[in-house]
Amino acid sequence: MKFIIINGPNLNLLGKREPEIYGHQSFEEYLKTLRNEFPGHQIDYYQTNHEGSIIDTLQEADSKYDAVILNPAAYTHTSIAIADCIKAIDIPVVEVHISDINKREDFRKHSFVKDVAVYSISGQGLNGYATAVKWLLRNIHNP
Repeated sequence: MKFIIINGPNLNLLGKREPEIYGHQSFEEYLKTLRNEFPGHQIDYYQTNHEGSIIDTLQEADSKYDAVILNPAAYTHTSIAIADCIKAIDIPVVEVHISDINKREDFRKHSFVKDVAVYSISGQGLNGYATAVKWLLRNIHNP
């Protein structure tokens, strides 16, 4: 299967940003491990700090990938536009959060994405991305 991971704002700072919450590993380092864990599958990666770029990438992914693993970061709690885009595309989107958003500040507990994603993962650290791939492999059939 072909997957794309889309990470939102400030996730380019993983390894530096609040390591007590997000850990000490950069996403690029983790991505090598993830790809090694799933060698028969294509896992592409895109990170942006811009909401519109997330939407553009989701729309482009619709015709190029079997599924999306999306960590919209802070846009989780604010972006109806990203949620609307997910509803408009035909491929499944799994929402991933490194931290447990339900155990953080009140404003982080609401996700506009959760209601439109096929599955949501929160609080597993970077391993949540591997959980997303495993869930998709079990539940989504390659056309």
